[in-house]
Amino acid sequence: MFAIGDFARHGRVSVRMLRHYDAIGLLRPAHVDEATGYRNYDAAQLADLNRIVALKDLGFNLEQVATMLADEISLVEVRAMLSLRRAELESAVAESVARLTQVESRLRSIEQGDDVPAVVVKDLAAARFVELTSTAASFTPDDIGPVVHPLCAELGRRLPEATGVRPAGRLTCYYEASGDEVIVHAAVPAAVDSDASLNGLAVVDLPETRAATLVHRGRIDEVLPSWQALARWIDDNGHRSGSPSRELYLDCPDDPAAWVTELQEALLLSE
Repeated sequence: MFAIGDFARHGRVSVRMLRHYDAIGLLRPAHVDEATGYRNYDAAQLADLNRIVALKDLGFNLEQVATMLADEISLVEVRAMLSLRRAELESAVAESVARLTQVESRLRSIEQGDDVPAVVVKDLAAARFVELTSTAASFTPDDIGPVVHPLCAELGRRLPEATGVRPAGRLTCYYEASGDEVIVHAAVPAAVDSDASLNGLAVVDLPETRAATLVHRGRIDEVLPSWQALARWIDDNGHRSGSPSRELYLDCPDDPAAWVTELQEALLLSE
């Protein structure tokens, strides 16, 4: 038998909580000393306590917990509910981390202010690409990220199984506005035989384009300040943006913080 303080310590709950559970009949002590009123619990009750705490963590109130315990919910059922709740919490954490990353990107863009970026204007040669496309609801990171990442992964899976297709460069993503939506392209420059078996890939020829370019170093989901710095440079230097904008992935090591990406914003040529 454990005194209430020891049982609370082993169960990682407060004494006040155990007294409350006793008062509402949710978890009665195994024995109460008639002379002193001291509550005592046995080790087997730790399993009951764990169920109570687990169900509370799943969002059930104490009245609902009491009903479920009265129905003798099984350990397997509790484990299944906890697994589901863990998945929900992991998803919420991932979403919060992604939002924090975008907040930090916005702050860096503000802090950069009028810093002059190292922009290079270059002519991008006409090239043939093989690609996959998909649609994002908007240009916001919350809409683009869930589209572009699996699209690039799918391109990587299909490309080795395409025959008569010889990649000739690095992965490029480019984006085209379509009303409120965005057409997302994941593409690789390639030589394509006339009898090629494309394995679901499309062939597209991009024309020669003059572009303002800027090298972004770091995670691609932190690219916003670099894109905005490039946009400011284009405006400050009297240019106008064309379409599409591209991201050329120059180096993609295992650590995303070490990625090197060339941002390419097409420029409209003067009449």
